[in-house]
Amino acid sequence: MKAQEQPETPAPVEAKQQDSKIDAIKELIFGENIQAYNSEFEAVKADILSKKQELQDLISTVESELLQHIDSLQTDLNIRITDLETHLNAKLSDLDDKKAGRKMLSELFIKLGQNIAE
Repeated sequence: MKAQEQPETPAPVEAKQQDSKIDAIKELIFGENIQAYNSEFEAVKADILSKKQELQDLISTVESELLQHIDSLQTDLNIRITDLETHLNAKLSDLDDKKAGRKMLSELFIKLGQNIAE
């Protein structure tokens, strides 16, 4: 026996028809309320997107200002470090001179002591 072949109806077409029927029923029952909710949701969505853009702009501004301040601080620190190195080298040079002066002074005292002993 041959199996009877039944014509298949495409599932997507049936699903579309049911969806359109459901949408029509929703529209009849909730009509104006759904439209009001949709418009409120769209307004809230637009407000959120606007606030998001404002925050991104503010973050970008703050980031650029921070980078400028960091660069300024880095330059200031480099200048101060250079000044401190110069000052330290000058002090070290003075200490070396003072040590040489002490050595010379001690030699003079030794000579003075020898002269007194004679």
